Amino acid sequence: MTAPSKPGPQTLPRQSATFDRHTIAEINRAAATGIYDIRGGGAKRKLPHFDDLLFLGASISRYPLEGYRERCDTKVTLGGRLAKKPIELKIPVTIAGMSFGALSGQAKEALGRGATLAGTSTTTGDGGMTEEERGHSATLIYQYLPSRYGMNPNDLRRADAIEIVIGQGAKPGGGGMLLGQKISERVAKMRDLPEGIDQRSACRHPDWTGPDDLEIKIEELREITGWQKPIFVKVGASRPYYDIALAVKAGADVVVLDGMQGGTAATQDVFIENVGLPILAAIRPAVQALQDLGMHRKVQLIVSGGIRSGADMAKALAMGADAVAIGTAALIALGDNNPAWEEEYQKLGTTSGAYDDWHEGRDPAGITTQDPALAARLDPIVGGRRLANFLSVMTLEAQAIARACGKSHLHNLEPEDLVALTMEAAAMARIPLAGTDWYPGKAGF
Repeated sequence: MTAPSKPGPQTLPRQSATFDRHTIAEINRAAATGIYDIRGGGAKRKLPHFDDLLFLGASISRYPLEGYRERCDTKVTLGGRLAKKPIELKIPVTIAGMSFGALSGQAKEALGRGATLAGTSTTTGDGGMTEEERGHSATLIYQYLPSRYGMNPNDLRRADAIEIVIGQGAKPGGGGMLLGQKISERVAKMRDLPEGIDQRSACRHPDWTGPDDLEIKIEELREITGWQKPIFVKVGASRPYYDIALAVKAGADVVVLDGMQGGTAATQDVFIENVGLPILAAIRPAVQALQDLGMHRKVQLIVSGGIRSGADMAKALAMGADAVAIGTAALIALGDNNPAWEEEYQKLGTTSGAYDDWHEGRDPAGITTQDPALAARLDPIVGGRRLANFLSVMTLEAQAIARACGKSHLHNLEPEDLVALTMEAAAMARIPLAGTDWYPGKAGF
């Protein structure tokens, strides 16, 4: 009779880096349902971002400004190229387009209130103009999208600027979705859709097949509005040099560049995670296009896609942008993903920090919903104050950084004020790797 063998050292199961738990769960879900995943929000994968850049504060070679005694201006003018009435903003951060339908009426009102308190603009998004937003927005930009939902000449004239949306960072080349449970009677009437039926927005304008048609469309919109309103053109980041150059040649007053970290109300998860460019890789080619055309600072560049703080804003401006736009951060400022609703988020099978099922219309915070009971949870006055506070903090943060770099205006920040922490960020942003004067691809190396 042999003695029992001694147990050897235990080895832990090893998960595959390629087939991790999330990937396996997605394969099983797809196999069980035959339906691709739809969600809101932005890319969740790790991407090079503004965190990979640092500012070089002033010392001996540069002279810093005293924060309590020396000014650092923040004003920005948008649309002065051809429009008779350009937009004057107190701060270079705006609220990106988010539709009524994706958001509740209370949320649209709160965005308008907060933007007005902060001295900046908000944007309609798809689906038309609501009285809540127009009534509380001192400056309102009207988005003109492929779907034409809610579009009418009267509202174009009531807006302070018009933004032609060619693409969005989360889904360049693709359209959005609005599920039937969010198409209430009011949403259906505004969009001329059947109530309660899923809709998919078009991915391209029905009367636009190239840059020449865009030029004609811009001319039409100028005629409708008496050449008063600035015309913005928004593109998702994919081929930024050529897209920005063509938008400028077509006659845009302002160009908006949206990176893939930007959110969306709803689209395919495979789109959000696998299509487009990080905003860090898109800014410098866009600026180069403007410079090559002699239009940098004459045609303003607004960048968006994962802007979260004054530091992000300052870095985008240093790279050549005139302003930034926030969407997801604005919703969080209103109260979305608030841990106060954690118990209800968990009932939905998620958590406050991960909630992105905005398209389902069950948002406990009352922001991305058309359910009257849920929407009533958001107080537009309180939400507006929260947003204004956040915009104020963003601006103060950016001013503190600019002063530390010796700059008396946020627009005086420049690429030479930045260094990169990683090779990827250095290559994408064309910013020298920290401790060197080199970045991958630099001419002469």
